Formats: sequence, C-alpha cells, structure tokens
Amino acid sequence: MSGIDVGEELGARAAQARALALLRIRSRALAVVITPAAVAVVLFAAGAQGHLGGPVWDGVRWAVLGVAVVVLLVAAAVAVAVARARPAVSPTVPVAEEGAPDLYRLVRDLADRLGVPAPSAIALTPDCDSWLEDRTHRAHRGGAGREARNTAPVLVIGSPFLWWMRVAELRAVLAPVVAGTDSSAHPDIAAARRFVRGLDAAVADGAASGRGALRAVPAAFTGWVARLLLRACREHAAEMERCVAATASMRAQGVDYALRIAAQEQVGLAYAGWDRLLTRVALPAWRMGRWPSRLDAGVVSALTELSRRDRLADGFTSRLGERPACDLLEEPGIADEATSLLAARLFHGGPAESGPDWAPVDWQQYPDEVVDRKWRTEAARLHRVLDAMGVPPASVADPAVPTLARVMEHLAGPGGPGGPGEELAAGIGAAVARDDAQAPAPGPAQQTASAAGADPLDLWGPDPLPLFPLQPPRTGTELLADHVAAMVCCAAVDTAGAAPGLDWLDGPALLVDGERRADLAVPVLSLVEDGDPDPLRSWLAEVGVRSDKPVRLV
Repeated sequence: MSGIDVGEELGARAAQARALALLRIRSRALAVVITPAAVAVVLFAAGAQGHLGGPVWDGVRWAVLGVAVVVLLVAAAVAVAVARARPAVSPTVPVAEEGAPDLYRLVRDLADRLGVPAPSAIALTPDCDSWLEDRTHRAHRGGAGREARNTAPVLVIGSPFLWWMRVAELRAVLAPVVAGTDSSAHPDIAAARRFVRGLDAAVADGAASGRGALRAVPAAFTGWVARLLLRACREHAAEMERCVAATASMRAQGVDYALRIAAQEQVGLAYAGWDRLLTRVALPAWRMGRWPSRLDAGVVSALTELSRRDRLADGFTSRLGERPACDLLEEPGIADEATSLLAARLFHGGPAESGPDWAPVDWQQYPDEVVDRKWRTEAARLHRVLDAMGVPPASVADPAVPTLARVMEHLAGPGGPGGPGEELAAGIGAAVARDDAQAPAPGPAQQTASAAGADPLDLWGPDPLPLFPLQPPRTGTELLADHVAAMVCCAAVDTAGAAPGLDWLDGPALLVDGERRADLAVPVLSLVEDGDPDPLRSWLAEVGVRSDKPVRLV
C-alpha cells in the first residue's frame, strides 16, 4: 500500500472519529433530556414494589414526573424547531444538465477516475472558489425522504474559473473538490453534518428579528440551546472538515497532480483579476444604476491586460489558444449574464430585475453609459453643493454656467480651519449619503422573477440576500477628490476633445488622443488637500483644457 493510500485511510478514519464525537454530543444531549423521565420510572417502579413508601416519597415521585414531562415537552419543541430550521445555502446560479452536457460529463468522468459518487448537480457562483454544498434539507428539495437525504451534494464552481481556465486546468482544480463526495456519502459524517447545520440554522432563526413576543421567546430559547450545543461541537466539527479536506486532497493526487500545481497559479491570478474587475470596473457601474452583463468575459480581458503589464504574469496569455472551460456550457453568454446579475445583487444590493434605473450594459457601451454619466453626475453634484454653500460663480456675466474655474478658485481661496476643502468635502459626503438613501432597497429574493422565468435564487428563501460590500465607506476627502477629478474630465471632454474610456484594471479612464492619461490624481490631490492649484493648471495647459468654458452636466 502506498504512502498516499495510507494517509488517505488515516484521514478518513480521523474524520469518522470526529463525526462519531459529534454524534456522541447529540446522544449526551438526548441522555440529559430523558434522565428525569428515567428517574421518574425508577421511583414509580420502587413504589409499586413497596419500596420508598410514604407521603414524602409520593410527593417526590409526582414532582419528578412533572419535571420529566416538562423537560420532554420542551426538548420535543426544540427538536422540532431544529429539524424545521432552514440551513443556510449559498446564492448560486443553477446549471441544468441540458445546458452544459460537456461540463457534467467532465465532472462524472472525474468522479469515476477518483472512485467517488458524482455530484448531484452543478451551480455557478460569482467568486473565485469551488466547493460541495449539501442541499438535501426538505426546504431545498421537493422531498424529505431517505432517497432525498442520500442525494450527493451540489458542486458549486466559481464562474471566473470557467472563463479564464482551460478545460484541463479546470479538471485539475476540481479534482480535490469532487473527491469530497466520498466523505459526504459516509453515513456518520453525513449525520454529523446534518446535526451541526441544523443547530446553525436554529441559531440563525433565534437571532432573526420581526417576530412577535409569542414566537420570539421560544425561538430565542431554541437558539440559546443550539448555541450551547454548537459551542461543544466547534472543535470536533472543524477537525472533521479538515480531515475530510485532507483525505480528498490525497485521493485527488492521482489525477492530474502536476497540472493542478500549475493550475493553482491560475487560481491566484484569477482571484486578483476578479477582485480588480469588481472594485474598479463593476462597482462604478453599479453605483450608476448599470450592471455589466459580461463580467466573466471581462475578467479574461482584465487578466490579459494584467499579464501584459506584470512580468510575473508573463506567459500566462499563451494558454489562451487552448479550449476555454466556458466552452463546456451550451450558452455561456446566458450563464455569464446570470452570474453577473448575481454579483451585482451580492456585492452592491441591486434588484433582481432590470428597469430604467437598473439596466444591463455591455463593454462597448461602458464608456458612454457609465464613465461619461458618472463624471457628469458627480460634477453636477459638486456644483449643487457649491450653490448650497453660496459660492459665487466664476463668470459674473453668466452665473448659471458651471465651470471648472469656479471649483478651482474656491478650493484655492482662503477659508476657515482646514481650508475651504473641508467644508466642501463635508457637503459632498452629505450629498452622496442622501443620494444613496434615496436609492430603492432590494427586496426579498423570491418576490422577483427574471425574464427567463422564475428567479434562480428561489432556493434562498424569503430573506433578503446577504450584502458583501467591496469597499469600506469613502471619506469626505476621497469623495471630494473623485468629484473634482470628474469635473476636470468633463472639462477635458467638452473643451479639449478628450473621450471617456475603460481600463480593465483601473476602471473609468480619460483618453486624450487615444491614450490614457493616468497622471490626473496627483494634481487633483494637491488642489483638494493643500489648496495648491498650480499642478492642476499645468496639467490643464498641457492637455489643452479651458477651465473657464462651460461644462455639460447631468
């Protein structure tokens, strides 16, 4: 027997031992519950045989019986609440087998090579990760019988992997994930996982708000009990999952191991490009009420650009001649659009349906639909705040005309403690907060439906989707610098023939004579933070921007 086989067997035994430890905790909890009933049975049996007689022991017997009945009723209520609690499930986009037969065939062949059960279904997530997810709870499936309970878990694949990785690389990366289905099929490990997930769901239900006092008190008590049990299970559950992962990794070493080492480099590169694409490119569009409908295709352009700029990524683009993993989907464009909308809902809180204030945008329309609108919207907000502060216009002849000169003169002029920029930054921050507060909040997932039919996130349930903000709240000075830069870009477009553009790694870009100008940030910060307009005036003169000319605003 090889060292890998021995390590795999030891890991499986360790995982099973941790699962049995979790089940023993469940058994001990059950023993505590039935202990009063067992004592009552002993007392009544002793009384029936003529032992422990007298009025005192009769009172003890009936008191213990009463305690036993109360404990059993409370335990039954807690058990029912835990069994009915809806375990957490990741928001994903399901992939039907008829929509990706090649992908399902690849996963099943991989499971056959590993000697493990194949996943029951495949889903996509807008993240650079892949995992197995148990969805056998009655709330997630049509049935709750033994057949549904024995169903294999769902394979969740990060959508950026499909577009950036090649088919062989994807198979190598998925091998240790698919190998985990063997542990999921083990009855002890599956029972231990159901026990822990039920407790976790009960804790979440107990912490949920919006209930009346009649329902909140029992739910809070159930959550307290589940929290105590979870605290006892924490170490064993963590070690069980670690042993399961180690066992799956050792089992997968016999499948494309050398290729998996190289593919892990692509995982890190995909994560860097995906994070940059979301924070620099997608987030400005979401804030403007537009959601890029081809994020996964965009990550390929972002990573290609990263490979061109970064010598550490040099050579990775040579792989692009091989077959991409997204070819395993019958209609990759539809899957890309669905995951792009899910990313907008998770990371920004956008609604599930398109509308006038929430419309898809492709990459060709991005400069005009997002970049230009962003600049002019921020420039208009900047002038509204200046109007509210009573700042005089730069042109006395036509005071209604917004100009860049007005902004520069105000920021370069004298002011109170901290200069004129501090008051303007506070006003900009308040205006942005008001605009954000007026934006419609996303509703529950199941109350909306996509144009293609039911909302793919119906599995999530009635609760709102969790929101994972990509960036911390911006300070007033950062917002002011963004608004001043937007005003400069508007002036460059209107007076110097510049154009809005898209940089795959940095987002909105100003193009002058077809080339990106990335040197605007330093002179803008000199004006905003130090009140020094000279660096910006030099930059404007170099580009040919007229600060005294009117600027078109939204």
